Amino acid sequence: MHLVYPAVLAALLFSVGAYGVLARRNAVLVLMSVELMLNAVNLNLVAFDAWLRDALHAGQALTLFTITVAAAEIGLGLAIVLLVFRARGTADVDRLTALGDRAAEVPAPAAEPVSDPVPNDPAPKGQAVS
Repeated sequence: MHLVYPAVLAALLFSVGAYGVLARRNAVLVLMSVELMLNAVNLNLVAFDAWLRDALHAGQALTLFTITVAAAEIGLGLAIVLLVFRARGTADVDRLTALGDRAAEVPAPAAEPVSDPVPNDPAPKGQAVS
């Protein structure tokens, strides 16, 4: 097997994924582009493992690890995107500028004037009343 064919395919996949991460505004499409990039890495790992004829199959073991990380990433990423969509009504990455939701902030109540605790004190300060 020639190493050039899977390496070129992996480079194309990674390029399409990088373009998707940089150009897309929808968070779900950004997550899909990250998955494309991870699949390009997996393709390279398996291709180099087959080309080197490694007895331990380290490339395939790393591919399984990468697939596991990708599954966890997509699960958490989609959960976060759904929560953001429910809270703000959009999954547009450009509109998500702050981590906190400004609509949920409660304004502080107006400060009331502080009154004297004892309003009619007949004695001046420092003197005792007889």
